[in-house]
Amino acid sequence: MTMAQLLVRNIEEKVVRKLKESAGVHGISTEEEHRRILRKALLGPGAKRASLKEYLRQMPDVGPDELFERGPQPDREVAF
Repeated sequence: MTMAQLLVRNIEEKVVRKLKESAGVHGISTEEEHRRILRKALLGPGAKRASLKEYLRQMPDVGPDELFERGPQPDREVAF
């Protein structure tokens, strides 16, 4: 798949500054921030969702796996 290029001219300095600030907050390039804004505006908020791998990598480290191990579970009656 080939990707097109887009050149936007005569943008107000205030808009460029805000775009750079937003990119900095998100830790991405100004160009990527621009792509994301256009994608969201034209295709909707769910246009490009993170992959499962990306989603899992964003999860915080909450401790070693041993903290979440379950011991033996006794059988119990379940009321219907």
